[in-house]
Amino acid sequence: MGRPGGTLATMSSTAPSADLPVVDVPALRAQVPALAEGLAFFDGPGGTQVPAPVAAAVAAMLGSAVSNRKGPHHASRRAEEAVDEARRAVADLVGGVPEGVVLGPSMTHLTYVVAGALGRTWGEGDEVVLTRLDHDANVRPWVQAAARAGASVRWVDVDPATGELVDPLAAVTDRTRLLAVTGASNALGTRPDVAALTAAADAVGATSYVDGVHLTPHAPVDVAELGCDLYALSTYKLMGPHAAAVVADPVLLEGLRPDKLLPAPDEVPARFEHGTPPFELLPGVTAAVDLLADLVPGPGGTRRERLLRSASALERSEAAVFARLLDGLGALDGVTVVGAPARRTPTVSFRVAGASPRDTSRWLGSRGVAVSDGDYYARELVEVLGLRATGGMVRAGVAPYTDAGDVDRLLAAVAEVADGARV
Repeated sequence: MGRPGGTLATMSSTAPSADLPVVDVPALRAQVPALAEGLAFFDGPGGTQVPAPVAAAVAAMLGSAVSNRKGPHHASRRAEEAVDEARRAVADLVGGVPEGVVLGPSMTHLTYVVAGALGRTWGEGDEVVLTRLDHDANVRPWVQAAARAGASVRWVDVDPATGELVDPLAAVTDRTRLLAVTGASNALGTRPDVAALTAAADAVGATSYVDGVHLTPHAPVDVAELGCDLYALSTYKLMGPHAAAVVADPVLLEGLRPDKLLPAPDEVPARFEHGTPPFELLPGVTAAVDLLADLVPGPGGTRRERLLRSASALERSEAAVFARLLDGLGALDGVTVVGAPARRTPTVSFRVAGASPRDTSRWLGSRGVAVSDGDYYARELVEVLGLRATGGMVRAGVAPYTDAGDVDRLLAAVAEVADGARV
């Protein structure tokens, strides 16, 4: 079957310009201990492997004296510093301010916290705009909050042929109180025009919440340019530990009252952070951001400036690897690539004729290639595509450490499945 259409984005196989920096992938791979186990990892959209400096930062904190915050000794101050440094790192990553960075165990958890607080401000006649492209973590918390408030949900549909949103601006009305949209689909890689959507929401006084979990690892992010009120991300999708953050204007957070324990802090952003933070993981968050900032050499600058430079270089590097993957899948008989977004992250879902997605992923696993199968929590999307009853799709995502050899291993294994091999 032919390769689906797209823009460079959909990742032309042309090599990046020699005038622009790209990531030294072999040098990065040398810092990722998990790669020594021999797997070619294409399951990054579900969680990336961790470089040694990130693991070392976590181990160092675990081996240090640490107590809970607000104590009168250095072990307590160490915990406070870890929290503050992680807030600063996340703020630099996406262009926010540390005072607006809410830290938590997962994007799902934090979205439920925010949805509970925002939902208290809704009532009958209010509307919540959601998309069928999104991960369920940016769907179900809002559906449930709307139901409790008596508000209604307006859905933005997806074109099954392209994987693009269908007329999303039409869903925003003067009754809209919240718009929730993904920065990039974790299933197809589709990148909606977030800035246009948030502008439409702002024009009617609605709050916008962007799921940046799958966008942040693959592109430069500036929350001001996106125009969103709240931006969510997960650090374990960008070679960090299992943690997450929601970034917002502190003034917006001041106006929200989430459920919390009576003695828990009431200041922003701490009022949104339930329980004791995972102090041992937070230095890993900072280390992951620092590693990303230094992926390419440059003239120095602030961490934010270095992050933007490295993110642009990473986007180019991943584009070249992804083009090899997308071209290769398109050249295989019996392989169908799902969707053809005009602008995407380096993520593709596909099916192999005559093999279920689970059989395909098992076969690839037996060949040392890690992929995902099913719906990857993109439940609404898989329903729109009509693929739920037959097992969903197989997903392959390029990560910063993915190289051409990984791609060739995946393509060889998929070819075996297409030729009739089975687990």
